[in-house]
Amino acid sequence: MNLEYFIARRLVTAKNHKSSISAPIIKIAIVAIAIGIIMMVVAIATGVGLQDKIREKISAFNGHIIISNYDDNQSEVSVEPISIKQDFYPNFKQVPGITHIQAVASKAGIIRTESAFEGVIFKGVGKDFDWNALQEYIVKGRIPNLKDKLTNEVILSEYLVNMLQLKVGDKFNTFFLKEGGNGIPNLRRFELVGIYNSGFQEYDSAYMIGDIRHVQRINKWKQDQVGAFEVFIDDFTQLQQKGKEVYKAIPSTLNSVTIEEKYVNIFDWLKLFDVNIIVIIVIMIIVSTINMVVALLVLILERTQMVGMLKALGANNWSIRKIFLYNAAYLIVKGLFWGNLISISLLLIQKYFGVVTLRPENYYVSVAPVTIDIPAILLINAGTIVVCLSLLLIPSFIITRISPVKALRYE
Repeated sequence: MNLEYFIARRLVTAKNHKSSISAPIIKIAIVAIAIGIIMMVVAIATGVGLQDKIREKISAFNGHIIISNYDDNQSEVSVEPISIKQDFYPNFKQVPGITHIQAVASKAGIIRTESAFEGVIFKGVGKDFDWNALQEYIVKGRIPNLKDKLTNEVILSEYLVNMLQLKVGDKFNTFFLKEGGNGIPNLRRFELVGIYNSGFQEYDSAYMIGDIRHVQRINKWKQDQVGAFEVFIDDFTQLQQKGKEVYKAIPSTLNSVTIEEKYVNIFDWLKLFDVNIIVIIVIMIIVSTINMVVALLVLILERTQMVGMLKALGANNWSIRKIFLYNAAYLIVKGLFWGNLISISLLLIQKYFGVVTLRPENYYVSVAPVTIDIPAILLINAGTIVVCLSLLLIPSFIITRISPVKALRYE
């Protein structure tokens, strides 16, 4: 084994003379491996990053599971009230893995300013609302203070603020229709204390967030009545399972849907990224393997005399094949090293500096997000080595066909 390894290292470190044709082929193979690993790592990091970021945004505005009346399933506004006197509120102990539950209520309205007007959905939230999920999207101002008495403080998206020509500190009128659409609309005068920008056009163009007590008063609900409950879980990969458990745990008069079920089109679109990632990985491994096969064949042909000499000295075919496979493994690892170094460097630059931007109208994010998944990167590297070396066993079979007598005469 030591002799085989020594010979393999000599094959790699030996300087090729000017007439050698293996040197450029080997360099091309190393570059192909490096480019392949860069493409695979970047594809996974950006694909998974985009999926994670969009899921975070959707859950920040909806939770992971929404509990509501059956009549409210297809509506963005609250129709029938639900009593907060439920066994699962304020602590959902019946299902493990639930981190938080909050009560909300929504009401459609129209914001009217001196220069414009826009339709909005006023999302009322209470003291139990978890602002941590939305905090990162606040670009100006602050979140409303809901701890004391009824407040007129609200936050609007940057998109709506620009459309309405508002700024932090401005006060504006909002009109809400009464139940049944009859009578004079309810007027509320709100104060803009914060501006958010999620990059998710579906939310940025519609939602205004403020005190839930406004919705309760406009709808003439009691203080213990809300429109829906938003449930957060600790592991998104278990969303479907937790959704079923929550549905079984709540009363039969209520219904629950996961955000995957509510926004099925968006999540079906996200699943396409998994297909794209798999296609890129397969193509890159095929290209890298082909280049390594060519490099190994050229190396074998160029070392034909050495193969004949080793056979004449008593070395068996498998021992000689291992020498070339060791050499190929070294070249693969070298390509993987540079590929990982370059790809991770590019991802870190994107993660902290946001060099690559996207159109939020198409991708729901303004900056390409990345998720550096170390286990996935290690799996890609290990898979590349295993697949390439396994397939390289086939071209190395040519060594068994080399005759020592003919090889020693080979020029």
